Formats: sequence, C-alpha cells, structure tokens
Amino acid sequence: MSSTIVSFHAHPDDEAITVGGTLALAADAGHRVVLVFATRGDLGEVAEGVLEPDEALGERRAQEARDAAVVLGVARVEFLPYHDSGMAGEPTNDAPDAFAAADVEEAAGHLAALLREEQADVLTVYDERGGYGHPDHIQVHVVGRRAAALAGTPRVYAATTSKEHFLGLGELLADLVPDDMERVKASGKTADEVARAMLASVPAGRFADAAETGAVIAFLASPAAGYVNGINVPVDGGRMQSL
Repeated sequence: MSSTIVSFHAHPDDEAITVGGTLALAADAGHRVVLVFATRGDLGEVAEGVLEPDEALGERRAQEARDAAVVLGVARVEFLPYHDSGMAGEPTNDAPDAFAAADVEEAAGHLAALLREEQADVLTVYDERGGYGHPDHIQVHVVGRRAAALAGTPRVYAATTSKEHFLGLGELLADLVPDDMERVKASGKTADEVARAMLASVPAGRFADAAETGAVIAFLASPAAGYVNGINVPVDGGRMQSL
C-alpha cells in the first residue's frame, strides 16, 4: 500500500543533504513524495560568474530543486512565500519577509493546507536544533510540527545529525578536498586545515549526542545514487510504522 510523504525543507539543496536517500528509496518503493521549501535560498553564497547577468540566485536554486526532484523521484515541488533569513546572527534574520521571523501560525497554515490537499501520511522536518543551528532550519521544526497538528498528519519524523558522525567528517573531507582548490589556495591553508576549521566553526553542542539518537528509527543510505542520509528520529517519541 502506497503512502504520501511530504518533506519540508528550508532551502533548495537541503532535500539532498539529510533525507535524499530516504526520499529516493520511498519513491522507488512506489510512495508519493512531495517536497516543500520554506524559501528559495536567495541569500546563499555563490561564486562570481555562476549566475547569468539578470539571473537571481533564488531562481537558480529553485530550478535546481526541481531538477533534483526528478532525480529523487519526487512527484511535486512547492515553495512557501518566504525569503531566506541568512545565517544565525545576521540582520536579515529579522527581516519582515524572512522565514525565521514569520508568524508560526501563518506559516503553519500554508503548510497545513498542502498537507490536507495531499492527505499526507508522513511529514519530515529537522530536529529542534535545525541540524546545525541555522534559523530557517529551526523554524522548519517549529512550523512543521504545528502544521502537522493543524492538518492531522499522523506521523512526523525529524532528521537529525549525530555529533560524533559530524565531527568524524573532518578526516573524510580532508581526503576529498584537493589541496589546489582555489578556496584553499586563497586562504593559504591545507585541505585538512580547511576541513577542520569548518567543523570547529559549528558548536558541537548544536548536534545530537549518541545518547540522544538512541531512539533512532531509520538510517538509510543509497551510496549508488550518491546520497548519504541523516538519522530520522520520531518526534515526541513516536514509533516507526510501515509506510
């Protein structure tokens, strides 16, 4: 029996970072998968020359999200009417149209309407830390849970990241990042130093400890498709049920 999964994310590309493998596996198994983005990620970083002269970053990222949806087997892609809030502590966090500053009931109402329309069986969000503390990711957790309550969506799962797993990525990144990358050359640091500096820049306390992920219900990966998943933890201690 097929089910409908709505996966709620802050920005385009987030769908592939933690739950991409799970979504691809679900779609391959015959389930309907729907992607919903709170923003188009218009404040993301972009290298000079990547965009066309009159092209907005949000437009490019929205198209990339649609392209990724095809690869993942996603049936529908939707965007809520909010803008990227920027990284934590930036003035853009409080902009009137920023997702992080959005009224929770209003934003949840937008998502709940879609959940009802799709008759969603499952909603995926992030954990209460927002993965790594990004204000839009934290808001996804808050708005997503409220929307599920409004719509009566029976199951909500939060994608989280193990602190031990994240810190262990330093060695992997050091092996994968070429020493002659422009960013490395510009900084005067080795790939290993860049990788470790990136990891050190995010407080480890923002990630789940091993004890906190003891209630893990699924850890799915699809190496052949190039996806590495996060850990999906049931919100409010719920139990895994077959889709």
